[in-house]
Amino acid sequence: MLTPGSRFRAALAAEKPLQLTGVINAYAALLARRAGFRALYLSGAGVANHSYGVPDTGITERADVLIDARRITRCVDLPLLVDIDTGWDDPERTVREMEEAGVAAVHIEDQVPAKVCGHLPGKHLVPSDVMVDRVRAAVRGRRDPDFVIMARTDAAANEGLAGAIARAQAYVAAGADMIFAEALTTLEEYRAFTRALPVPVLANLTEFGKTPLFGLDALRDAGVALVLYPLSASRAAAAASLDVYSAIRRDGTQAAVVGRMQTRSDLYATLGYQPPR
Repeated sequence: MLTPGSRFRAALAAEKPLQLTGVINAYAALLARRAGFRALYLSGAGVANHSYGVPDTGITERADVLIDARRITRCVDLPLLVDIDTGWDDPERTVREMEEAGVAAVHIEDQVPAKVCGHLPGKHLVPSDVMVDRVRAAVRGRRDPDFVIMARTDAAANEGLAGAIARAQAYVAAGADMIFAEALTTLEEYRAFTRALPVPVLANLTEFGKTPLFGLDALRDAGVALVLYPLSASRAAAAASLDVYSAIRRDGTQAAVVGRMQTRSDLYATLGYQPPR
C-alpha cells in the first residue's frame, strides 16, 4: 500500500511540472480532485484567513492547521502538501503529527516566528544555521522515509539571489527533499535555483504577489518541478460570495444570481451522494 509521501513522489514523477492547487477545506479538495489535480496544498494563509478570519502573521497554531489537514486527508486520497510556517518551535513534533494526520509533505520556512506573507515587504529571516536546525528537526520527526520535507526560503527579497541559493543549498545538505523558492521575479532566477540544486524546486504563483503568473511551459524550461496555486480558487469563491451576499441584501431575493450558483444535483454529484427517491 502506498503511503501519502510515496503518492506525492509518484505524482511528481508522473507530471512535469506537478501542479498543486490550494484547497481550504474538504469540499474544495473534492472539487480539485474532480478537476483532475494529482496533488493538493493547504496554505497557512488559507487556514488563518478562511478558518479563523485572521491575517497570516503567525497567529494560528499547529492544532489549527491539523484540524483542516485531517478533514482534507479523510475526504480525498490525493497527496497533501501542508504549510507549517516556521514549525511552531517544534518542527520534529509538527512533522510527526502531520504524518499521523495523513499528510504527504510539509514545507517549513526561514522567517522569524512572527512571519508575514512571503510577497510582502518587511520580512525578517532567522540566520541560516537556525533554519538548518529546523530542517534537521523536521527530518527527525518523520517515520515514513517517503514523507517529503520541503524547505522554503524567503531570502531572495532580503539577501539577493546568491544569498537565497546559498541558504537553499545549506537546507538541502541538512536533509530537505525539495526547495520552495519564494517570491522570485524572473524565469532566470528560477533557472539559477534549479541549476544550483540537486533537488526539485517549487514555484509559488500566488496572485497579486511579486512572481509573474508564468505558464507551465516556461517554468518547465526553467527546470521547475512543482508549481503552486495556493489560493486561486478560494479568492474567486470569496469574490463570488460577496457578490451574491450583496445582491441578496440589495434586492431582497437571490433570483438575479441563482444562475451563478452550483446546482443541488451538481453538489450531490461532487459528494457522490444519491438522495432517496
